[in-house]
Amino acid sequence: MMIAGRSFGAPQARLLALPAIAIAGCTIWMMLPGPSDAEGDAAAEPSSVIYAQNVSLLEDAAAKTTLANPDQASTPAAVTAPLSLAPEARSPIEGLRISSQSWRRGGLGSKALVTFTLRNANEYPVKDIEIACAFTRRDGSHLTDRRRVIPDTVNTRSRKVYSGVLVGFVNVNANKAKCSLVTASRT
Repeated sequence: MMIAGRSFGAPQARLLALPAIAIAGCTIWMMLPGPSDAEGDAAAEPSSVIYAQNVSLLEDAAAKTTLANPDQASTPAAVTAPLSLAPEARSPIEGLRISSQSWRRGGLGSKALVTFTLRNANEYPVKDIEIACAFTRRDGSHLTDRRRVIPDTVNTRSRKVYSGVLVGFVNVNANKAKCSLVTASRT
């Protein structure tokens, strides 16, 4: 038997080489990275409700209420009352949607390549669109999430097709993908 230029002709030498190879193999196996812990909690969706709180107006109203009726001093209900956004102050993500999507594997089956169509119904162009894709098994159990920012502009009242966008590495057991919009900004 020849290993690295050395001959192990004697049976005792062969018996010593076998455990050494087994220990080296186990050591290398232990040093390999474990399963990915990139399946962290998904970020909460941004809220489209703004809470108004003007401290000086509230303090003035509270002071007048206290002076007028000291027994019925209370804070106004406007502290936590949500105000609806004006149409021109809407979030860019509200007028943006993914109308069609599909995915395939690339890079020897380890990369996720997503093809999707973005539709912009806003009155302004939108850029720096972030998408989040959730990958699941055939039975529907969740595997991993991947995010990607598309540094491109989608014009006013138009659509744009993105084909083969690399979202990231994906688990080999992934069978389905569902992408959604996370953020976008006005140009």
